[in-house]
Amino acid sequence: MASLIETIEHGIGILGGFARLCLLALVGLVATDVLLRYFFSISPVGLQELEWHLLSPIALLGISYALKHRADVRVDVIYDRLPDSGKQLIDLISGILTVVIALAIVWLSWPYVMQSFQLGEGSPDPGGLPYRYLLKAFIPLGFAALALQGLADLLRAGLALSGAPVPASPTAPDQSSA
Repeated sequence: MASLIETIEHGIGILGGFARLCLLALVGLVATDVLLRYFFSISPVGLQELEWHLLSPIALLGISYALKHRADVRVDVIYDRLPDSGKQLIDLISGILTVVIALAIVWLSWPYVMQSFQLGEGSPDPGGLPYRYLLKAFIPLGFAALALQGLADLLRAGLALSGAPVPASPTAPDQSSA
């Protein structure tokens, strides 16, 4: 069970790394767009659309990565005052709800992506980007990753409640030194 948790979280870490690369690419694209517009008075539509397209993997893959590192929003005022068993019970319930809601969104978004694929949907703007379904595919992918991270949290809480050894939980990068 612990190895499954570690495998899931390793995969989430890879997706988080991809989201970070997309963020770096976004910064470079925005800087390039500004320089092209300022110095050469040109602003390619495809470049501007690519900036918007990069927001999709950043946000949708970043959700599970943030949850993995506990950078999500929680009501710590209440949570921190609970005994360990209360915290583990809340983590268990949160894990179940995360998995159920994320899988529902995957299920509901899949036809949306497939419709876009079947239509060969692209940008309506001249010079825009084709293959819009690739962008839309990040919806089910991102929420599937969230469901997997929810499963890892659920398993971790279940192990803790049963008294079994629990793999170390990652902390937010900025909290590791605290």
